[in-house]
Amino acid sequence: MLKITSKQLEVTAPILERIEGQFEKLTRHDVHLINPHVIITQEKQLFKIEASIGLPSGELFAQAKNDNLYAAITAMGKKLEKQLNRLTHKPQAQRHTILERAEDDFEYIYKEDTAA
Repeated sequence: MLKITSKQLEVTAPILERIEGQFEKLTRHDVHLINPHVIITQEKQLFKIEASIGLPSGELFAQAKNDNLYAAITAMGKKLEKQLNRLTHKPQAQRHTILERAEDDFEYIYKEDTAA
């Protein structure tokens, strides 16, 4: 369940749809999102959006500022997606380095037996 907190700003339906759209992109990674929370604040001419998401293996946090609210939401979504992508593919990257090291250590010496 997505929780959105807003300060000095009313969350309208298009804003809610944009935020939910960004979080739908995160669900493609097949990771359970625990208590996603978004905070939207307006500071003079800038919109600041922060998101924190709990994961079974850690926590994600992203923050973006922009004079356009929708651009800030998109930037925050891209940051979260990059973090989640790095987190979900980390075991594969470590396994890849282990396999490379194992291949480099392996030497095969072929000796041909000659029979007279």
